[in-house]
Amino acid sequence: MCGIVGLYLKNDRFENDLGALFEPMLITMTDRGPDSAGFAIYGDDVPDNWVKLTLKDADNTHTWAELEQQISSELGCDVQCTVNVNVAVLKAQSQEDTVRTWLSQHYPSIQVLSAGKSIEILKEVGLPEVIASKFNLSAMKGSHIIGHTRMATESAVTMEGSHPFSTGSDLCLVHNGSLSNHNRLRDKLKRDGISFETENDSEVAAGYLTWRLKQGDSLKEALENALNDLDGFFTFTIGTKDGFAVMRDPIACKPAVLAETEDYVAMASEYQALASLPGIEQAKVWEPEPATFYIWERK
Repeated sequence: MCGIVGLYLKNDRFENDLGALFEPMLITMTDRGPDSAGFAIYGDDVPDNWVKLTLKDADNTHTWAELEQQISSELGCDVQCTVNVNVAVLKAQSQEDTVRTWLSQHYPSIQVLSAGKSIEILKEVGLPEVIASKFNLSAMKGSHIIGHTRMATESAVTMEGSHPFSTGSDLCLVHNGSLSNHNRLRDKLKRDGISFETENDSEVAAGYLTWRLKQGDSLKEALENALNDLDGFFTFTIGTKDGFAVMRDPIACKPAVLAETEDYVAMASEYQALASLPGIEQAKVWEPEPATFYIWERK
């Protein structure tokens, strides 16, 4: 049993308040997931010739300022590094593969939590309220955000095993449920070049979507294929650079509710997580249909 929440702004009216609106949504899901929590926020986009990575150092053997200077010197590119507690958001005027290769060669202990033009992922072990306060969630700005509170029932309580999972540029996923064919699917995806950091079945679902998008699928087509290829119970919320999507399996035994107004679309595992949103009294509220996907994108 885990909790999922998401908030997508249809215009820029609430962009400065995105974190403040989202924080009580995440905390409300504590009863569904007290072990760990995390969120992926989209905003503060970098230019086309830049990449943005969220980094966490498992060994804490260096300072982020040193890393910033070293990357700038050795790769010969402009670099900006912003630190949030024990996580750094690194922006570099370079290609993602170039920066990833350099990091793996020089700092193998550094984990790349996300990469792309817009996404930042922050997650940690502990109560959602503590994690939200730790990363100063209420002050964050952006266009959309998805989050997860985890109750670990099949694996250890670790930061690595917490959600969201990101396996492709600006793509991430949070999941409530359990996949039955993830081990077989993981092996297939590895052969096709998708890499994984954990044994979590949710990371396999994210990797599957990344693989389908690399095959040329649109997000809609990738989700259509997921309904055929993923076995088990799931409610997914997927974040992309341009928006987010929600999908449930054909049985739909995992709870979910959607709410939409002129200003936003919100998703949660339970309605109580939506109750604090402005204008929720006038929102269209409904339960997502089984084997159906809902997509909102700026483009």
